[in-house]
Amino acid sequence: MGDNLNRIECDMLVVGGGINGAAIARDAAGRGLRVVLCEKDDLGQHTSSASSKLIHGGLRYLEHYAFGLVRKALAEREVLLKSAPHIMRPLRFVMPHDSGQRPAWMIRAGLMLYDRLAPREFLPGSESVDLIGHAAGKPLKRRFARGFVYSDGWVDDARLVVLNALDASERGATILTHTLCSAVERHPGHWSATLRHALGQTRVNARCLVNAAGPWAARFLHGAAGAQGGALRLIKGSHIVVPRLFEHPYAYIFQHPDGRIVFAIPYEGAFTLIGTTDVDYRGDLDKVAISADETNYLCQLANRYFVRQIGPGDVVWSYSGVRALVEDAASSAAAATRDYRLEHDTHGAPLLSVLGGKLTTSRKLAEQAVDWIAPALGRRAAAWTAQACLPGGDLMGAQPASRAVLEFDLWVKRQQARYPWLPPALLSRYARAYGTLIEVLLAGRKSVAELGEEIAPGLYAAEAEYLCRHEWAASAEDILWRRSKLGLHLPPGAARQLDAWLDARHRAQAGEGADAP
Repeated sequence: MGDNLNRIECDMLVVGGGINGAAIARDAAGRGLRVVLCEKDDLGQHTSSASSKLIHGGLRYLEHYAFGLVRKALAEREVLLKSAPHIMRPLRFVMPHDSGQRPAWMIRAGLMLYDRLAPREFLPGSESVDLIGHAAGKPLKRRFARGFVYSDGWVDDARLVVLNALDASERGATILTHTLCSAVERHPGHWSATLRHALGQTRVNARCLVNAAGPWAARFLHGAAGAQGGALRLIKGSHIVVPRLFEHPYAYIFQHPDGRIVFAIPYEGAFTLIGTTDVDYRGDLDKVAISADETNYLCQLANRYFVRQIGPGDVVWSYSGVRALVEDAASSAAAATRDYRLEHDTHGAPLLSVLGGKLTTSRKLAEQAVDWIAPALGRRAAAWTAQACLPGGDLMGAQPASRAVLEFDLWVKRQQARYPWLPPALLSRYARAYGTLIEVLLAGRKSVAELGEEIAPGLYAAEAEYLCRHEWAASAEDILWRRSKLGLHLPPGAARQLDAWLDARHRAQAGEGADAP
């Protein structure tokens, strides 16, 4: 998607297709603003798809007295879960207690505060647990006999970005991926921007500019936009994926003796996700990768708790992202604030810069951003996203519903009855990825044969075509590692097969275009 347009007139140009940019585009389009979003790579390709995959209040931020951030995130937790129950789900976390940590009574008090900082409609509260007789205690070393359990949520982060962009598009926004904003010029009443893409250049005149470039935000602000402000601290966070270390549905939150927190999370059925690190970063933002020290650090922490020991040779996949945090006085990367700041600049056409932020607060951040932008552009439309589902999330109707979260498995069973010809494992994956959009994916099809060519095991042409047509997928990496995590499950060579299929599709479309009258 992304037509070769020579000039676009719009109310708002959003630079950056991560979670914050996509959420702002969605909110603004829903309030009737004409929106263009440009992203130099794929949607969510960098920081937003390199998270710990959690919708959470940030329990560890309590020790830094970040009560405002935790309260804001906790208030959003169930709002998000209800808006997209297909790509999100509640998750219970186990915190084993170590004699070297704070006293158990202090941890319990912190969890009670965590439970009470924001209302909970359907997530259960925290509790103490005897790990000796609990399923979550079996994979742990015997010295961890006591622990605590609390609630947060899991999210497919890359799909969260795509669904925000899809909703924005369905509400009239223009989403331009693989499109770099190479220059902007400020005028009293508008911005003129030059966007570069594979087919040439597009000129955009926008009444307002939103800088949501994440780790690139300060560079864009000072360079292309020629404005001031935007002090950021760049922190690299890395994760490793190893073969499954436990079979129960709980996740773990571990504390290292150095004070850092690391999660171990059930992942893609056959794996365990372990992360994250916190390391100040000054390298190339387009070439972020885990270091050997980070891999060893995560393995050593896992080995401190789990009976089954792992090493770098057990790592089947790793990923790293750079978080752009608001610069503060914190001495360590782990202590730096995860809250966000919106910087407003009205010295000429309006400019909004988004600094910091996290997945959990993205909807609220977007709402606050458009609450400022819309009146600045003469529009008084009310906020709306708190009571709206993301695409595919309307399992129980247009309004977000707790039932959709609590009864997701029942909804899947109804889909199995509706599409009995679809293998159960494939239907389950479709249901989790697409929710009610499964109707679009499977429209008119009544057999597996009608899904088209099986490009790779479990990946049919119908799905690949859907992702290209509706979700801006342009490469095997987009499909195998962001629109899905099929890359973890497929044999070597699958990416080459898919890229060959995509290339043939592109040539066929180019030929059709050349033959058109």
